[in-house]
Amino acid sequence: QVQLVESGGGLVQAGGSLRLSCAASERTFNTDWMAWFRQAPGKERAFVAAISRLGWSTHYADSVKGRFTISRDNAKSTVFLQMNGLKPEDTAVYYCAAGTTSTPTMSAAYKSWGQGTQVTVSS
Repeated sequence: QVQLVESGGGLVQAGGSLRLSCAASERTFNTDWMAWFRQAPGKERAFVAAISRLGWSTHYADSVKGRFTISRDNAKSTVFLQMNGLKPEDTAVYYCAAGTTSTPTMSAAYKSWGQGTQVTVSS
């Protein structure tokens, strides 16, 4: 099972940017899909973005399209989430997930999860 470690969260003002990273424990970064989900207080975990193994296919939640960009560096076994134009409603714990699935936007499709990193956007 792939172990995932997120980093890069923090406190930022509205309109600012953050870059999240997720490092996998295995040398071979061969999971078909890597994704980011987030969970705000009192809400269910929600899909943010996903990227296929070679980076040819990506998916984004409507709420982040045009502001967030997901990418991956397979040589470094790392996936990134560049977040620009942050809004207070982006405040949440962000989780990295890895798996082989035909439904990459569904949290139930992923078996490997990181511990999460907090992102707080102040108004």
